[in-house]
Parts: sequence; C-alpha cells; structure tokens
Amino acid sequence: MKTLAGILGALILAIQYPLWLGKGGWLRVWEADRQLDTQQGKNTRLETRNNALAAEVKDLKQGHDAIEERARYELGMVKNDEVFFQIPGGAGRE
Repeated sequence: MKTLAGILGALILAIQYPLWLGKGGWLRVWEADRQLDTQQGKNTRLETRNNALAAEVKDLKQGHDAIEERARYELGMVKNDEVFFQIPGGAGRE
C-alpha cells in the first residue's frame, strides 16, 4: 500500500511540474501578465500624449490665435503697431 501511495505521489508531482514550470506554466503566465500591465501603462501614457499633440495640430490648423501665441512666445515676434519693451533681469526679481 505504501508503494501505491508513493507512486501516486510521484505522479501528482510529475503532473504539477509542467503546470508550474513548463512552457505554458503559471510562472510564465504571471510574467506575461506583468508585462501586459506594464505595456498597457505605456500605451495609456502614449495615447494621452498623442491626443494632446493631435489637439495642438488641430488648433494650429484651424485657429490663428494659437499661431500668434507661438510666434509671440517662441519667436519673440510683435505686431506692427506694438511697442516691445525688454526689462533686464526678467520677471520674478525682488
């Protein structure tokens, strides 16, 4: 009877090995699930960035205000009837 119990125990262990450590085992499934969560987080961040860029492109194509704002702040442009004053030291100086 002890040998039968030993054989059954060995068979149970033999069946468990591929379940935990085999090619499609739980350890690999857990690792794949972790990688999936990581990739979904990256995709969410990239989707948010892409949506912001798409909104900016749409605004630049349709609105003159966005173009004017960029020209003023990034290129330092002024209109013909405006006077430009530059204060040395900049803002925030106490």
